[in-house]
Amino acid sequence: MKVAIYGQYYQNSTEPIIKDIFVFFNNNNVEMVIEENFLKMLYEKQLIKKEYNTFSAKTKLDDSFEMLLSIGGDGTILRAASLVRNSGVPILGINAGRLGFLATVPKESIDGFLQFVIDKNYTISERTLLSLTCDPKNDAIEDDLNFAMNEVTVSRKDTTSMITVETYLNNEYLNSYWADGLILSTPTGSTGYSLSCGGPILTPDVKSLVVTPIAPHNLNARPLVIPDDTEIKLRVSGREDQYLVSLDSRIASIKNESVLTIKKTDFKIKMVEIPGETFLKTLRKKLLWGEDKRN
Repeated sequence: MKVAIYGQYYQNSTEPIIKDIFVFFNNNNVEMVIEENFLKMLYEKQLIKKEYNTFSAKTKLDDSFEMLLSIGGDGTILRAASLVRNSGVPILGINAGRLGFLATVPKESIDGFLQFVIDKNYTISERTLLSLTCDPKNDAIEDDLNFAMNEVTVSRKDTTSMITVETYLNNEYLNSYWADGLILSTPTGSTGYSLSCGGPILTPDVKSLVVTPIAPHNLNARPLVIPDDTEIKLRVSGREDQYLVSLDSRIASIKNESVLTIKKTDFKIKMVEIPGETFLKTLRKKLLWGEDKRN
């Protein structure tokens, strides 16, 4: 078996996880290929001494990999998705962060969950992505990284004034949102930024997207759920010459009046689901559903 390893380093919480993973896989003769920057950090921290093959953002992962292990939080998984791209290699998230709707494997019982990997006792959850194109073309939005797993967001840049986001669905005018910005979220991203702005939670298999305004001036501007085959076009204007657009953690500055086109990509990211760690269980645990916190 061959797995790719990618991660972020948090001194107090990550070191035991890294050691447990490497010991377990080495004991089970699993071939590990490490993302080059992560491996460099592991050598610098003297967490490992053995030499390993590496991959990078310029390397195309292929079907020889069983999966990619992401060590960190949900943000680490979003960055891992940019490494996996359209290769079809599934991602398993090891949670070294805090909340973790995507990184579901708890650090307290890694060996037991990794045994599921060895035994191939897991399922795959396919996640919808959004692509972004800009007219006129913007060099900061790379053609091979113009997708988001959580959300595409437009927001104000160098001003405290609101921006106006003229929005079209399948070329039909929807609304001009006067707000701090607008979030276009996938079902995966519905538990992220969109949720904190009042958007609904979607289960990962729902074929829908969410349009969520950020602090709208008009309080009757509410989140809207739309089919995921909808093509969305945005034209933003404001007092400054530019605004920001983000694809998960990647940010670019866009000139006013540019036309952004957002639609579903023709590929999906595969997430590994370990038995017992379901989306609904994660919701109950992370959002404290069913727990009475009253004095």
